[in-house]
Amino acid sequence: MVQSNKVKIKDIGSVFFEPSTKAKRLTISVRPFKGVRVAVPKGVSLKKAERFLHSKAQWIQKHMAKMSQLENMHEDVSERLVRIDHTEAKKILVARLNELAEKHGFIYNRVCIRKQKTRWGSCSAKNNISLNVKLLLLPEKLMDFIILHELVHTRVKNHTKDFWAELLKIEPDGKALSSKIKEHSIVLL
Repeated sequence: MVQSNKVKIKDIGSVFFEPSTKAKRLTISVRPFKGVRVAVPKGVSLKKAERFLHSKAQWIQKHMAKMSQLENMHEDVSERLVRIDHTEAKKILVARLNELAEKHGFIYNRVCIRKQKTRWGSCSAKNNISLNVKLLLLPEKLMDFIILHELVHTRVKNHTKDFWAELLKIEPDGKALSSKIKEHSIVLL
């Protein structure tokens, strides 16, 4: 079995080869700040994994360029995040939450503003809403969409057709905005 190790590959750079008991086939991932990783299933040699990697060199280089852009964007975001005053952020986000709740007839219990790494927001079973301070780094339209998303969860607790029907009544561009948010996920790191 292949041992976990980093190998320097010409035209690609450092690649982490990682044995995987779950992988059914060789897979490559390129992630910001983590680089290139090859999941190597049981019974596959390092030599075969390297050949596979070389066959995907063009794809890897394309994605490495994207990751480099994301990493640069993240550094810019990190600098902007340091300048955000938590108290001021809370005032802005709570005010916008209240405006949107009143405008669309939503009622929530409490609100909490946090600095999170995995979520833009959440809504509990008791209709407590949590919003990520990093929402202030998004374009206003996306920030509002995420707030509306959480407000809709005060009525529909899941992501079923009923949830999307409710959300799309308020924001007809909801599906497109949801996709756009994924482009900004680097902000969460």
